[in-house]
Amino acid sequence: LDWWQADRYCEQRFAQLLFEPQDTEQGSFSKLLQSHHITGSVWLKEKDTVLHKTKRRRGHTVPVLVFRDKTDTKYVKVLSDFPALPAVTACAHLQWDTRTQEIATIFSYAVSAFINEFQLRGFVDEEGFVRFALIVHGHHSPYLPVFRADGQWHHFCVTWQQENGTWAIYADGKRRASASGLCSAGPSAPQAIFGQGTFIIGQDQDSLGGTFRAKESFSGNITDLHIWQRVLSTEQIEKVRSCWVIEQDLVFGWSSNALEVESTIQAVTTQLLCPGPVEECRVLEVGSSGFSYASCLQTLPFICLYSKDAYWQLKRAQLESSHSLASCVNTLAVRTVIPDSVFTSDVQDMNLSVALDALDILATVLREGEVPVLDPSDLLAVLQLLKQVSHVEIQEGDELEMLEQLGQYYMEVTELILEEQNTGTWSSVSQVIRGPMAVVELCDRMLSLLVPLLTPERTKITIQHGNVGLHRVTVKNMWFGYGSLQRCLSSSGTGAVSQDTAASDRGQKYLSTTVGTAVISSTLLSDYQEISASVRYRLQHRAQNEIPIMPWLFVEVKGNFRVFFLFLLHVSPDAGGMWSTAGCSVVMSLPDSTACFCNHTTNFAVLLQVYEMEQRTTKEELTLQTLTFIGCGISFCALIVTFILFLVVRVPKSERTTVHKNLIFALAAGEALLMFSELAKTNQVLCFMVTACLHLFFMAAFSWMLVEGLLLWSKVVAVNMSEDRRMKFYYVTGWGLPVLIVGVTLATSFNKYVAANHCWLNVQTNVIWAFVGPVLFILAVNTFVLLRVVMVTVASARRRSKMLTPNSSLENQIGAQIWATAKPVLVLLPVLGLTWVCGVLVHLGIVWAYVFTVLNSLQ
Repeated sequence: LDWWQADRYCEQRFAQLLFEPQDTEQGSFSKLLQSHHITGSVWLKEKDTVLHKTKRRRGHTVPVLVFRDKTDTKYVKVLSDFPALPAVTACAHLQWDTRTQEIATIFSYAVSAFINEFQLRGFVDEEGFVRFALIVHGHHSPYLPVFRADGQWHHFCVTWQQENGTWAIYADGKRRASASGLCSAGPSAPQAIFGQGTFIIGQDQDSLGGTFRAKESFSGNITDLHIWQRVLSTEQIEKVRSCWVIEQDLVFGWSSNALEVESTIQAVTTQLLCPGPVEECRVLEVGSSGFSYASCLQTLPFICLYSKDAYWQLKRAQLESSHSLASCVNTLAVRTVIPDSVFTSDVQDMNLSVALDALDILATVLREGEVPVLDPSDLLAVLQLLKQVSHVEIQEGDELEMLEQLGQYYMEVTELILEEQNTGTWSSVSQVIRGPMAVVELCDRMLSLLVPLLTPERTKITIQHGNVGLHRVTVKNMWFGYGSLQRCLSSSGTGAVSQDTAASDRGQKYLSTTVGTAVISSTLLSDYQEISASVRYRLQHRAQNEIPIMPWLFVEVKGNFRVFFLFLLHVSPDAGGMWSTAGCSVVMSLPDSTACFCNHTTNFAVLLQVYEMEQRTTKEELTLQTLTFIGCGISFCALIVTFILFLVVRVPKSERTTVHKNLIFALAAGEALLMFSELAKTNQVLCFMVTACLHLFFMAAFSWMLVEGLLLWSKVVAVNMSEDRRMKFYYVTGWGLPVLIVGVTLATSFNKYVAANHCWLNVQTNVIWAFVGPVLFILAVNTFVLLRVVMVTVASARRRSKMLTPNSSLENQIGAQIWATAKPVLVLLPVLGLTWVCGVLVHLGIVWAYVFTVLNSLQ
């Protein structure tokens, strides 16, 4: 099976996909597999990569245009009237022909006034990447790598807007390039893309609608082209990539009827499989005992892993089963809804109608008490069915009334299996399903299916049964009545808390737990996908002897997001579950309530990120934060000691020591603030002040690094300025320039100054360039200074070598010159701040974030 099917197959049977074997086990394990004639690759599940919800993957049948070779005749014309476009987004699926490295035109839009009005071109570079460049009004963006030329299907989107000439290129759901200023300069304000033009796929128009050249034509396959007269958000682009069409502001939708296809172009129909959340999955190479990655959509062998206790408990439940529930349900359904065996039953692919019928019948049997107490096998069978239903894919055209009814039945079945009479049954299968927290996880997954019920017109839903339910979702809070989970969480029923060792994610694990609040779990979702955002919430306290409050789940539409919420719980491999505090902090604790705040961690790598990064894992975030604290902590101590030594030892006063002291002060202040900026996240005003101070001190640190460069230059090149006047100039540069930059930024961008996820400059509104822009300029100046210093040092070393050791060997002279070059470079790189150059590479991968954090936190 493919990885998704394999993972679901094991989960359906209360097992897990095989985890990576320990180093000591690999050899014997590989031999074991070979003895069962299993060779090649076997699917693995990574322990650190838990995919709670699978994004919907649907077969999507589309007409594909095949451009076999580069030619001056093959073209496709879009038969649509284009309005003027002050903003535009164009998306398509593309299969690049890897046989040529010449420039190819994916599409060109021309108007009578301007031939190169809107165009996308690309070519394959020497490293095997396809590079794209966008052209608007004849202005050309740089060619930037977007995806590998591997012959596979890739999805791309390009966006541009008239305001500031902001553009972006996305590939396979990730933003690969973006900037502003594309056709925004000129004597007048930038113009919209003109309307009433000719849109050609596969050719560059040298005259309106014609005059094609073979060397600039496209070679490959293209499908699913859509064009909107606005800039789509990242979430909307991800939705388009997952084969959902956004109708609002759509100028052209992919249709064979809306295309004029040149006769030699072949048009075929193919099925694209819409992407899942991960495209490469871990495999074990049997025989070599090595590990690698393979496309998750390949079909490979797999192994389901049970703990021994869980396996024998399952076997026992199977042998002792009366099958009373299964027979009642199947008789009423006149078909097999619940199979007899959890080991041999096939996983059914249910549609909405079948799932609704199955749950309706099951709820009827449980409600009418035909089976007063569930035996272990019955309980497992119900959970099996709930898992299957939670995997139902909602198709376009499904009736929303049926979906809402499915939610009603799901909540009712959940309530009925948590009834008091089934407490003993839950205990008897504790090794298999780890307690009723499995129900919470299933409800969480089920709620993701209810997103289509929410629209701008209908912002609230209420689905409730007994002590389990959901009501309008502002931030998706799932509520369970006190008794529903309490009985099954603690078999003793006393509610006494027995605290075990600290859990690995800084949570605490409880073997016997009192449920002190009805909030069980929270997740932030947008269109079937978890998103990253900071959250502030308040938990109301309740006296233990009070009657439990009714359960609710809150859901609401905010802006473009359909936002769901579920909080605090990580399902643990051990019995009972685990309460997690990772990434969260208490804002305020009062007698009647507790306010909490959850957010990203802060780390050094965010300082030079010029756009939002894809979501990093918790482990990566924690590593970056740890490196930041260690590096900044060491640096801060060293800077303070050095500053004190400058004062105490009474180093002779000079330009150099004065500049050093100012640089030390600015850098120490910036690093200290960065280390403790996390504490300011909970207070908006404090976070704003910390951001402004961070901006000021890091800007000052760079300004003094610029002064260090200017000071070096004054020693290398004669400067006609007195030392007193120089120092005044240095102070104006070192402190005046940062104050000016921060002041102007605050005056022009006061309401969009701070980022949502960190106490740092806002990336989404381009305020970040108020720091990154000056930094890049300073780094460019200091690079030039360094080169000049190195040239002078090398020339000096060469003259000294000839004078002092005229008879030395050529090897010795070359060695002396290499050392003369390397020494100033090594010394001056951190002093001039040139290690920060690698900050522009942070977006390429997590490794660069680690390198940048280590180098610059230790600067």
